[in-house]
Amino acid sequence: MLNLGPATISTSVEMRVALDTNVLAYAEGVNGEGRKRTALAILQDYSANEVMVPVQALGELFVLLTRKAKREAADARSAVLGWSDSYPLIETTSAVVIEAMELATTHRLSFWDSVMLAAAAQAGCRMLLSEDMQHGFTWCGVTIQNPFATTEG
Repeated sequence: MLNLGPATISTSVEMRVALDTNVLAYAEGVNGEGRKRTALAILQDYSANEVMVPVQALGELFVLLTRKAKREAADARSAVLGWSDSYPLIETTSAVVIEAMELATTHRLSFWDSVMLAAAAQAGCRMLLSEDMQHGFTWCGVTIQNPFATTEG
């Protein structure tokens, strides 16, 4: 009989987390240094293994950086490629689009928010960090968390 040594029990549970565009945009400095620091601090709360980025968020980020932030397209492209190199991507598949249409129809979410949520669900994420969607809403095991919400007390 082969002795594999003592069994180990892991108390650390990694959870997949998807990022919405606003987290990436704030981390890029859109809306000021305060938001940038907050977004970067939020990202530091998770390991690189836990974070995933929907391809939809990268497209939205490029548009936001070139239009709202008035960056040159080459600079925006570099930023987007940096994010795509840093975290695993969640593709927008035909199944994601079909689920997104269902979400938009039954829960009255915007289609593009629905794509983000459906992609996160298909990738096995348990959380979607977003400032744009309803905090606490859960669909197919994915809960929307607004990481920028402040609690008053």
